[in-house]
Formats: sequence, C-alpha cells, structure tokens
Amino acid sequence: MKKITYWLLSLLLSLPAAAQTNPEVTGSYQKFAQLLLYINNHYVDSAGIGKLTEKAIVATLKNLDPHSIYLNADEVKASYEPLEGNFEGVGIEFNILNDTLAVVSPISGGPSQAVGIRAGDRIVTVDEKNIAGVGLTNAQVLKYLRGPKGTKVALTIIRKGAPQPLPFTVVRDKIPIHSVDALYEVQPGMAYIRLGRFSMTTLDEIQSAMKKKFKKTPASMILDLRGNSGGVLKTSVDLCNQFFDAGRLLVYTEGLHYPKTMEFSDNGGFFKAGNLVVLLDEGSASASEIVAGCIQDWDRGILIGRRSYGKGLVQQLLPLTDGSQIRLTVARYHTPSGRLIQRPYNAGETDKYYADLYKRALHGEFFSRDSIRFPDSLSYQTLSKRRTVYGGGGIMPDIFMPRDTAGYSDYYGRLNHAGLFNQFILEYVDTHRSRLEKNYKTLAAFDKQFDITDGLFEQFLAYAEKQGIARDAKGLEISGSDMRLQLKALIARTLWSTGAYYEIINKRLDKEFIKAVEVLNNWSSYGFN
Repeated sequence: MKKITYWLLSLLLSLPAAAQTNPEVTGSYQKFAQLLLYINNHYVDSAGIGKLTEKAIVATLKNLDPHSIYLNADEVKASYEPLEGNFEGVGIEFNILNDTLAVVSPISGGPSQAVGIRAGDRIVTVDEKNIAGVGLTNAQVLKYLRGPKGTKVALTIIRKGAPQPLPFTVVRDKIPIHSVDALYEVQPGMAYIRLGRFSMTTLDEIQSAMKKKFKKTPASMILDLRGNSGGVLKTSVDLCNQFFDAGRLLVYTEGLHYPKTMEFSDNGGFFKAGNLVVLLDEGSASASEIVAGCIQDWDRGILIGRRSYGKGLVQQLLPLTDGSQIRLTVARYHTPSGRLIQRPYNAGETDKYYADLYKRALHGEFFSRDSIRFPDSLSYQTLSKRRTVYGGGGIMPDIFMPRDTAGYSDYYGRLNHAGLFNQFILEYVDTHRSRLEKNYKTLAAFDKQFDITDGLFEQFLAYAEKQGIARDAKGLEISGSDMRLQLKALIARTLWSTGAYYEIINKRLDKEFIKAVEVLNNWSSYGFN
C-alpha cells in the first residue's frame, strides 16, 4: 500500500508545468489519482490498477476522434515494422496448408534463401518443437520464426523428392518489407507502379526498381494507390515531390496547438514532365489521399477510380512511462487548394465512423457517381485549370469507375475466402516446379504460352469439392474465365513475384487499369494538354 501511495503522490508532483497553469487539467489529474488511491486502499478485491488505467486511457481517447488510439508496449513494437520497412526473422513468405507451415517463397536476399530453403518446403519442427498438425495459427508462426538479429533457429523441413526430413539452421537477420507491390513496363515508355503502403523505404524501392526497368525516364506512368491505407507522412510528401518543379505547395497541416506547416517541392523529382494517371478507391487513405489530392489540385494528372476513404488527421506519437504510446490527433491535412481530406465524424461515435464504408455501399456509391452528393460549400478550384473539385470527405476522382462485379459470383467468393486458390496453386507448383521452370524461362514466355487447361481446371474444382465447396454450375458460368485467370496469375506469383501476379491480372481483368492505359494513349482527348 505504501508503494502505490508513494507512486500516486509522485504522479501528482510530476504534473507538467504547462498543465499546472490550467486549473481544469490540474483538477482532473488530481481527481483521477485520488480515485486510484481509494481503489487500491479500500476496494474489496485486488482491482489491477494498471489494467484499470489502460481502460481509462482507451475510453478517454474514444471520446475524441476515431484515429486517436492507445497502444501497449507490444503493439508499439509491432506497429513500427511496416513503417520502417523491415523486421527481424528468418525471411519467408508462408501459408498454413493442411495444418502445416508451407514456404510460399523465401524472401530474396534473406537468411532462409541463403541456406537453401525453397518455395514449397514444409516446416514441421522449430527448435525441435513439432508444429505440424497441431492447429497452427499465423500468430504462432510469427512467434516461432521472428526474433532478434543474430539469433539462431533450427528448422526441420520436408521437401518433395527428398527421402527424409532436412535439417536447417537459420541465423535471423533484418528482413525487408517491400512497399512496392509491382513496378513494370506496360508498353514501351509506360510505367506501372503499385504501392501497398507508404514506408520509410518506399522512395528508395521505387527509384531502384525504375533504374532496373527503364533506361530512360518513361513518357507516362500509372500510379496505383488502390487499397493503400497510408503510412509515413514524409514519404507521401517525398513522392509528391517527384512530380513537380520547385516551389509548388504539396500539402499543409494545421491544428489548434500546431501552427500551419507547409511542404513545398524542391525540383528534385524523377517524373516532372510525363503524363500521369493515379488509380484510387475507397481503400485509399491518408498518405494516398495526400498524393492524389496534390496531383489533382495542380492538374498534374488524371485520377481514375472511386472516392477515397477520407482520412486526413495527423497523429503524433506520444510515449507513456511503460513503453506504451498514444497516437493523438494534433492537426488536419489540407490539399494545396485548401481542401480538407477528412470526412465528417462525431466525437465518441467511432462505430458509426467505421461503418461509413458500409453505408456508402448501401447508398450505391461504389456503382454510381450520381449517388454521391457534395455541397457547394465544399467546392474548390484546381490551381492550374480552375476545375471544380470537392473537399470534406476523401478525394473524388476525375473519371469515376464503378466496381466491376460482372465476373463475380458467390461461388467464386466462397472459393476465394476459403483460400483454396492459393492452396491449390501452392501444391500444384510444388509438384510441377521443375517442369514449369524448364518450360517457361521468363514471365513473358509464361504469359504468352501457358494456359489453364480444362484438365487442370477440373483438378482445381475437384480439389475444392474435397475441401467442402460443391461445384456450382451457375457460378462457373459467371466466373469461370476469371477463376482461370486467377489461377494463372497465382502460378506466376509463386514462380516469380507479387509483381508478376499484377502483370497477368491487370491487362485482362482490371477495368480501371485498362481505362488508365486508354487515357494515357489518348491524352489530348482528356483536356490535359
């Protein structure tokens, strides 16, 4: 009791000087400390003061805005990995297949690749602990395989064709998390870049890949930000900078306690003159919206897709004494024309806020532009061509593209949600890898020459039936061709990379991508001379 009393008294005495000048803050601080003291000294049972405090913090932040949150110490550590662009571990992409950990691909340059672990290998023990057939979860896999750089982990692997299990010792190392999902040449002089997130390494990844793929700066570019929920603010500003000469306002932030801060281009960009299309959708948020809004406001390119998510609040990471953090909203993003990206919200109504996408779907927004209404009070003018654009709830594209559901059926959805496409292809490539690699030396050769035969497609459908999803004739009529293409693209991904998947899918199935290519090939028709 003396220990907790001393701690609470210390808490009161350590109230920051700035807070002591605000009577409301001082009174609330003392009131809460007194409550904890009473609970500790008088409550009938052990209450767990630490847990009560955490719950109080969470409840307080819920009454602010939807993006101010609390993270415990473990969550803080995990949250930095996708932003920093790396983590420490053995370096594999994996899938749990038939209750066994299967290697989808060793990460290029990682420690697993260095010792000879291959795609298709099954990991059955980790440090002599059996992990096969025990109901393994993704969280358990991460616990087993990740760890500090320099530590060793012993793996036992079953490999098709090997007469007995193979032992490997892997020394954990820093493993890159790539933010560029795909970067390739669509046609001569036209680049395609798909970003999955904005991390600290994003710009380096883009520039490195561009140098490998293009001998000179491409004449046109498709920047695909669909489903990109954001990440590092500075990276979004750095990416905007790539498209402009010096002196252009890229974004500004402003809050009650944070003065207006403006970011300008510095003439250091690698794509300042070519024609540009940006793809976005309802999953594009935060940093993605900063880039899209900047491009649109300066009439630098054409936006294609659907209205973005509408997340335009700036969070600052504020540490607490035990290694936990709060991410507190301190300002708002504004596009160069002054538009507010953030969609409306009511403090304390987090559930309603996150149900907004569902409401937008019910209202038909994903299928008809006419279902979207912007008040005149939120209209702005672009800065070069004086076109009307709107703020106050995401970025509306210049060319609206409805969701394409023509090839989608419930049958396709059930197969996909059960992970059967991935599982079947993992087993298929595992069995036929040597033949595939011999017959198709390059992705271009595979794309041109390989088809999902009727026999192979029947194998997949039979596999699905064994997994409990019965054949659906109507679903096959609607989705059969799309399902075949999905299988082919997944084989390409397994043999080459994630980027190979998009090279196969985009030009045949992705109507927004196809529209982007059309726009770039007919640029003068769209009024952007």
